[in-house]
Amino acid sequence: MARLKNRVALVTGGSRGIGEAIAVRLAEEGAHVAVNFTSERSRALAEDVKRKIEELGSKAIVVQADVGVKAQVEAMFRQVEQELGDVEILVNNAGIAPFEPFLKVTEETWDRTYRTNVKSIFLCSQLAAGKMIEKRYGKIINVLSTASLVVTSPVIPHYQSSKAAAHMLTKGMAIELGKYGINVNAVGPSTVDTDMCTDYLADPAIRAKEIEANPMKRLGTARQIGDACVFLASEEAMQVNGHLLMVDGGLTVKAAQPDDHMEH
Repeated sequence: MARLKNRVALVTGGSRGIGEAIAVRLAEEGAHVAVNFTSERSRALAEDVKRKIEELGSKAIVVQADVGVKAQVEAMFRQVEQELGDVEILVNNAGIAPFEPFLKVTEETWDRTYRTNVKSIFLCSQLAAGKMIEKRYGKIINVLSTASLVVTSPVIPHYQSSKAAAHMLTKGMAIELGKYGINVNAVGPSTVDTDMCTDYLADPAIRAKEIEANPMKRLGTARQIGDACVFLASEEAMQVNGHLLMVDGGLTVKAAQPDDHMEH
């Protein structure tokens, strides 16, 4: 299929995991993709994603930027516009989740989490929206979390609050930008089996608990998140705006109650 043929997409944090899967899925649907990465240690990974996209017949570039820093975001957009064209599909995927309980969270961790998980969406979306308004067309998709809706862990309150903030930012942007033909939506993954969760899921007991807690009795995959992003970026979702599409197997439908045995 080619639902996104010749559209120009930018995926932040696109060098691995969910970001990589999103970038590849967009390319499979015909989009040309800019793959953002932050540090030099991720350049080789980003180049590998670029190669995969080009093998699909789409154009691709890699672009380095800390998406929480305005000057770097501005430089990133200039590069994408020069090499691929105006961004028509923006996927704000970059995110971090450092594990620290509330009483031990440092100011540095708090600021870094909000800079990456919230400020980056503000900076990138504001820049993208300018050209999208001119065209009366655009898709902004924010990759959020089950933590946007519920408390998922006792050791990431900063992460959970940042994802909740990004959820409300999504809604506010959708209201303001909708009249210009711009759709602003979000995707909410549950625990996904990617390298971001490798250490966490390495413990067999934790992996088993994650699987058991999910109504589908399985972990999500990065490609499933890519599938959701393709839908939200496509013409099929033209009337979907301000929506958080949960791709969580139903995890956020019901609060966890270990002693609740409904079948009995």
